[in-house]
Amino acid sequence: MDILKIKRAQYLDGYRVKLWFSNGDIKIANLSESFDGPIFEPLKNLSYFKNFTVRYNTIEWENGADYAPEYLYEISEPA
Repeated sequence: MDILKIKRAQYLDGYRVKLWFSNGDIKIANLSESFDGPIFEPLKNLSYFKNFTVRYNTIEWENGADYAPEYLYEISEPA
């Protein structure tokens, strides 16, 4: 089985991100309940949250916070 990757990501609103996965699925992740641990604290600030990039096959923020693509896939709803 291929490793799941994030190919593209787009901020939507609130803490929701539209994600294009390497398996062809397009899903929407609501990360509002996913800020456990100190590295995720800055993401609670919406202006900080909006500034992610696709890096190392997932979405990542300037402070190094990221989520495993498998986790993002699991918590997402179909777009």
